[in-house]
Amino acid sequence: MRQASKHKILILGASGFIGGSIYKELCSYFKTFGTYNISNRTLEKNKHFFQYNIEENDIYEILDIVKPTIVISALRGDFSKQVLMHQHLAEYVFSKKIKLLFLSSANVFDGYSKYPSYEQDKTFSNSVFGHFKIKIENLLLRLPKKQIAILRLPMVFGAQSPRIQEIEQQIKDKIPIEVFPNLIMNVTTDSKVTQQIHYIINRNKSGVFHLGSQDLVHHDDFIKEIIDSLDLKDKTLYKRVYTTNDDRYLAVLPKFNKLPNHLQLNSQDILTELKI
Repeated sequence: MRQASKHKILILGASGFIGGSIYKELCSYFKTFGTYNISNRTLEKNKHFFQYNIEENDIYEILDIVKPTIVISALRGDFSKQVLMHQHLAEYVFSKKIKLLFLSSANVFDGYSKYPSYEQDKTFSNSVFGHFKIKIENLLLRLPKKQIAILRLPMVFGAQSPRIQEIEQQIKDKIPIEVFPNLIMNVTTDSKVTQQIHYIINRNKSGVFHLGSQDLVHHDDFIKEIIDSLDLKDKTLYKRVYTTNDDRYLAVLPKFNKLPNHLQLNSQDILTELKI
């Protein structure tokens, strides 16, 4: 990646799993700052990190200190507070003519089930989480196109991911792993998402991006393959959950905003990465 240190980047939610991965990817190339929520001795000493509680703090304070040229929103937390914070953030982004990258979710399409979803498809959700992401997407899509990138992610895996840790803990506790045999999805890893974000920043890309694997997998098959790759299959109990009699899709595939081949991945790449 070419050096592009003219940017000052603020990552909201930089102490979380994906936010932390983004910080590690970008901090050698850009002046990178982040927020964390829960008190953390290590981060308190790091002058590039700011404690930020969405319930109590005003985002303007941190924005005024950092004066970022790019903000990456990877926040978790109370949905209504997040919507309000993104309203303030959108006003700031617009007035300062800077750029915002928002991590959204495949769940903005969870109201559809017959097909995979592409970037220009109309969002439609049956879940509270999906509705919340759609609300923020719609708010941000009012900004000038060059100032916004919406990154829709499928399920994110990785050696340190909460999903893998939860699977390992459930197996240890002899709790059955829930699998959804009728769910067809695509997947990704934190390492691939961070490379894709780095590219989007370097090339000054904007618009809507679907950052999932090129291939589709059944949820139950993929989870079993993960457990095989972790050498835990002999100790695992499964609970099959059928939400419908038919196959249903929850997959975000790129069609219009495709990234180069070296930034694409297949589900098999994830399993290979977990074995290393």
